[in-house]
Amino acid sequence: MSQEGDIADTIEVRIGSALEYLDLVQIITDCITGFMGFDGDTAHWIGMSVRESVTNAIQHGNKLDPGKKVHIAFEIAPEQLEVSVQDEGVGFRVEDLPDPLDPANLLKPSGRGIFYIRSFMDDVEFRTLSHGGMEVRMVKRVSSN
Repeated sequence: MSQEGDIADTIEVRIGSALEYLDLVQIITDCITGFMGFDGDTAHWIGMSVRESVTNAIQHGNKLDPGKKVHIAFEIAPEQLEVSVQDEGVGFRVEDLPDPLDPANLLKPSGRGIFYIRSFMDDVEFRTLSHGGMEVRMVKRVSSN
């Protein structure tokens, strides 16, 4: 890992659009959060956020198309972990997503992933990529406690 003031280290993984890769992504995330010294609860929620983002990229972004890839980048810095998940789909507008807390949506089996990611991570951004696809960028800062 880089020392204070150095450029962050980046670990990049490119996977096919198959849910079978989720366990591999989880193992990589768990290793990185352990390496960075996140406590067990925080590491769990980071892992859940990454897994949810990758699941969305595979299912909703790439529509399980075996010809499309999901790119995951973990940027490791002394003060934070930044995770970027990119798909090759058509993208979406975050403001068009239904509110998972609306009473009409409370019993629906899906639609809470982005809500959870925003709840667990310190910063979350969504952007449409110029070459096509969508990127979710998530940041979790290392606690000063």
